[in-house]
Amino acid sequence: MTEQVKHYQSLLKAFGEAFNRHDASALASMMTPDCVFRTAMGDTAGGNAILGREAVKKAFEGTFAAFPDARWNARGPDLVVGDRGVSEWTFVATRAADGAGFDADGVDLFTFRDGLIATKDAFRKDRPPILKK
Repeated sequence: MTEQVKHYQSLLKAFGEAFNRHDASALASMMTPDCVFRTAMGDTAGGNAILGREAVKKAFEGTFAAFPDARWNARGPDLVVGDRGVSEWTFVATRAADGAGFDADGVDLFTFRDGLIATKDAFRKDRPPILKK
C-alpha cells in the first residue's frame, strides 16, 4: 500500500469522525479551496452542487442544525485507489423540525487532489422518514 493511499484512507476516517462531532470547520478544512460537494438530495434530481470550502462548511452547518443528532456510521472500510475513494455508510438522524427519524444507507465517491478531498459525490437509498411518537 502506498503512502498516498494510506494518507487518503486516514483522511476519510478523519472526515467521518469530524462529521460525527458536527465539526463543519474541520470537514471544510479537509477539502480543497475549490471543492465540489454533490449532495444526495436537493433542488434537482441529482442533488445540489455546493462549490467551495466556505459553502460546504455552511451546508454542513445547516445539516447539523436540521439534524442535531446526525451520525455517519461506516458500513465497512473505505476503499482508496489512486486519487479516488469510496465510503459506504448509514446516515442516522432525527429531523429537529418534526421529529422524523432517518436511517438511510449510502455511498460517497471521492476524488482527491493535493492531499485533500476535491469532490464528494453522495448517493443514498431513498427511504421515507419514520415519524416518531
